[in-house]
Amino acid sequence: DKLAYIHRHWGGLQTFLADGRVEIDSNSVENLIRPIALNRKNALFAGHDEGGRAWGRIASLIETAKINGVGPFAYLKSTLEAIAAGHPKNRVDDLLPWNFQPSS
Repeated sequence: DKLAYIHRHWGGLQTFLADGRVEIDSNSVENLIRPIALNRKNALFAGHDEGGRAWGRIASLIETAKINGVGPFAYLKSTLEAIAAGHPKNRVDDLLPWNFQPSS
């Protein structure tokens, strides 16, 4: 029952009234993460379990790059080149999309 749900969660449903940082709805977040979810769902049709998992990983990197304002091709190219050139495993955080510095 919807009224019972509202009653149980009333405090949380009013959070936006006390904290101006909280949006009244989550549409902006849902719109931001929708491409990630769709790409992962598309990986279900990869034809093989491991192929689907691999596509899910790549799709997540691509969408995360986009969310961070980074061109996916440039990011993946640079990251794969860094790995091939022996980028240290203990500095993997340097290769994350939000740390990507495009070359000029």
